[in-house]
Amino acid sequence: MLLCRVSVVRQTLAKWGSRSQRGNGLLHRTLSLSSSRCHGVSSREGSAQPAESAIARGLYRETVLLPRTEFPMKLTGQKLLDRELEIQQECGFADLYSWQRERKVKKEFCLHDGPPYANGDPHVGHALNKILKDIRNRFEMLRGRQVHYIPGWDCHGLPIELKALGELGTNSLSPLQIRQKAQAFAEGAIARQKAAFQRWGVMADWNQCYYTYDGAYEAAQLKVFQEIHSKGFIYQDYKPVFWSPSSRTALAEAELEYNPEHVSRAIYATFPLITMPPQIVSEAAHLESVSVLVWTTQPWTIHANQAVCYMPNAQYSVVKRANTSQLLLVATERTANVAALLGTELESVDTFMGSQLEGGICKHPTIPHKKVPLLPANHVTMAKGTGLVHTAPAHGMEDYSVASQFKLSVECMVDEDGKFTELAGPELQNLYVMREGTEKVISMLKECGALVKEEQCVHSYPYDWRTKQPVFIRPSKQWFINMVTLKDKAKEALQKVSVLPESARGSLLAMLDRRTYWCISRQRSWGVPIPVFYHRDTGEALINKHTISHIAKLFKEKGSNCWWELPIATLLPVEVLKKSKAGPVTDYILGEDVLDIWFDSGASWAAVLEEEIERDTEEPESHLSWLPAPLRKPLVTESDSRADAYVEGKDQIGGWFQSSLLTSVAVRNKAPYKSLVVHGFAVSEKGEKMSKSLGNVVDPDAVINGGKDPSMPAYGADVLRWWVAESNIFSEVHIGPSALNSARDSISKLRNTLRFLLGNLWGFDPRVQAVDPKEMHYIDQYMLHLLHEYSIKVTDAYSEFDASRVIRVLQAFITKDLSSFYFSIIKDRLYCDPKDSLGRRSCQTVLEEILDGVTRSIAPILPHLAEEVYLYAPGHEKGETLFKSGWIKSSSVWRQPGLEEAVEGACAIRDSFLSSIPGKNVAQYDLTIAIEPGLLFELMESLQEEPTSTSSQLAELMMVAQVNLTSEVPRDLPPDALLSHGTFLINLEGGVIREESAYSIAVVPTSAAQCPRCRRFTAKSADCLCLRCQTVVSQAH
Repeated sequence: MLLCRVSVVRQTLAKWGSRSQRGNGLLHRTLSLSSSRCHGVSSREGSAQPAESAIARGLYRETVLLPRTEFPMKLTGQKLLDRELEIQQECGFADLYSWQRERKVKKEFCLHDGPPYANGDPHVGHALNKILKDIRNRFEMLRGRQVHYIPGWDCHGLPIELKALGELGTNSLSPLQIRQKAQAFAEGAIARQKAAFQRWGVMADWNQCYYTYDGAYEAAQLKVFQEIHSKGFIYQDYKPVFWSPSSRTALAEAELEYNPEHVSRAIYATFPLITMPPQIVSEAAHLESVSVLVWTTQPWTIHANQAVCYMPNAQYSVVKRANTSQLLLVATERTANVAALLGTELESVDTFMGSQLEGGICKHPTIPHKKVPLLPANHVTMAKGTGLVHTAPAHGMEDYSVASQFKLSVECMVDEDGKFTELAGPELQNLYVMREGTEKVISMLKECGALVKEEQCVHSYPYDWRTKQPVFIRPSKQWFINMVTLKDKAKEALQKVSVLPESARGSLLAMLDRRTYWCISRQRSWGVPIPVFYHRDTGEALINKHTISHIAKLFKEKGSNCWWELPIATLLPVEVLKKSKAGPVTDYILGEDVLDIWFDSGASWAAVLEEEIERDTEEPESHLSWLPAPLRKPLVTESDSRADAYVEGKDQIGGWFQSSLLTSVAVRNKAPYKSLVVHGFAVSEKGEKMSKSLGNVVDPDAVINGGKDPSMPAYGADVLRWWVAESNIFSEVHIGPSALNSARDSISKLRNTLRFLLGNLWGFDPRVQAVDPKEMHYIDQYMLHLLHEYSIKVTDAYSEFDASRVIRVLQAFITKDLSSFYFSIIKDRLYCDPKDSLGRRSCQTVLEEILDGVTRSIAPILPHLAEEVYLYAPGHEKGETLFKSGWIKSSSVWRQPGLEEAVEGACAIRDSFLSSIPGKNVAQYDLTIAIEPGLLFELMESLQEEPTSTSSQLAELMMVAQVNLTSEVPRDLPPDALLSHGTFLINLEGGVIREESAYSIAVVPTSAAQCPRCRRFTAKSADCLCLRCQTVVSQAH
């Protein structure tokens, strides 16, 4: 039966190909051995071994083929910086994007650039984002796709306006003067950022970028505005919005940041109940002077109160204070908390359901003769306060909803500067509501006896993300996008989008849920004007497809400054008035609001990706025909013009990701992206947010060129790129000296490995000297198999935006498969075999494939190092660059699972041998391997046909002086022999044939002498060369 199985093995081996030079047995891919490879012998490539040092002094120095290369071992300081710039120049970094756009390919990869804000110098957040994008773009380009990537800048908005004006303010400047200064400031910031991005090696056509202040872009944006307006999503209304008194403008949710340490003066105040609710009149006849107790963290809004709200299905109690006998109405569930707060017992006098409070009327505490009703509301909760909510419709979103339902007044008593107006009365007029205004209202409550308790409340509160000052809610006439139906469509569209990490999808959906409307108007000068005209007498807005389309054409031709430069008769010509069925132009004045900058950047898909949006038949021209030709080039294979990916920080979940989604869904009913990649923020090594006051800001320019602090040497751009790639981008990304030094050291080790490969390829031309894989040594074929697996793993990792996995796979391949295993085994063959021998050329062929594969695999991360290596690598014409020559060229022919398992079976025996002589020089031993006749013996025979050999592939793999392969342990072993045993389980044909083969190994010190040339213990005497070296030396002479 065993012979039958052996016969099956022999038949399958014969199918594998021609035999290699040092072994006749060939292995079939269906062999499956249950063992994993372990490497116990290590060697540092490029380092001198004892043999090499002896050669340097010895007689045979000139006959040994030691590594030779002009590739520098190390580059530091100014030499490193100069070399990176030389590489960028010599290898055409600046022209690479344009070159690849002109290629004819079947597939395109589109990564749409989220525009950074043009308000300052480049920082590590920019580096994290731009390099992350560039890694993916370079990978996609290398693997043969046409990359569509147009860098852009977000140029409008208050931060730029404020920085541009400095201390000047806006009172003495016209809108045009403000805009000119703001644009000049933005252009300066763009120039600095663009220069930094280029130095980091980011691939793009830097002469063809998009800017949100460009007339063509603004025209595209207005077309999006027109489409959304025509579908009824955009409307004007007077309602509460977040208002920043420090910026004097309305803000959207995305423009807020919440300060968790904000301190408010919270109060408990009473509203005397002057009309008992009808449903409890009979039950409460005995109750006199009951007051409704409310709680608020914004005391200044008490003066704007219009109602007190309750929860209809909750229980409420009238309680008596033990210390004053005052009767208070509070939610039953909150009674214990209120009692503890007031420091007194509260005796329950009567209890009612919330629904029974309907019809109750209270007296306003600070405004004489004003009455406020008790009203039911769904937003009342029992988490804090008293279960009765003070309601000021002008200053709360939920309050406004109540006002809309019950027709309450939404009169505003606060101006744009955050001061009480004359409507608040002479005592409060001109007081800042959040400072002295609050103090005055509390004082008024004290005077009338309505203040029950004041306390400091630390809570999360919205701040203006630009000025870092608190905001509040006030009503004003603004332009809005209705989110009621739009957000449901947006959520549906998101289901078709891949999100990395998937956990970010929940945040996206939650933020959409919270948004009832989007305020898109801003009361500033530096932005895209909302193209609306108002009737002088009625204030009615004139805005339609005719007016918007005409303004869009003017913006394309002249830029949006023309809104202030041109006469209104040009902005609103007779033909447009006629189509609009409007009166004469003298009846109208220009609107003064500009669009929210999130609408600016949120429309970028239309300006950069979209070839043509839905348009009116009266406007037949292509939307993108207004843009420069490079921006107009349509996507190659996709008709839906969605980007393959949007890649930004997690702050864009409520920002650009959302605004882009909403505008695209409103116009096209689909998301503008197929996938979202949400990365974390760059933080200090201690995990702190970077701040100048903390002194922990890391400047990317200092990282590259060196800083004033000695702890920040010149690392160069590739170290910055490695830091990005190595980081877990889906959490906070730490940067500092430790992280950067680690990146530098990792690149240094990689550089030494590449140098070792280059050194051993001196004089080798793979175009004429490469060996066919079928003629290679088994160990060399095995390395091609591992290289093929490596290329698959690396490709998959890049495809999944996981550059950190690329680095882990790279380092494991270099450390485990190359340095500790293959390099240590092949050095004797490389250095001491005849120069043109099949064995040496076989090895060099594999080394060249490894060099090429590893270099290409690191190229997206380390483009400077990759191109530098490629300049020294053999096998291509001078002047050819790596990035124009494609991705890893591994062949599926290299994949040979059977061979892999066979070599690993030999490695398992090798591990047993190495563990029997720990710490000893394996080269000084002879090894006897005894295996019972069977499958394992067949496999080992394929590596060594002769019973005894010093030069077989098995001897090379074991790195010993001599290997004896036998079917049983010799009986005449010397007394000092070390004997050990093991078993090896073989699975054939997917487990149909299983055989556990036993083996024994005997280790004895060799009796041979050390060859003075190759330093192997294979010579007859110490002054005599081994047979192999005799042949090589004689041929040399």
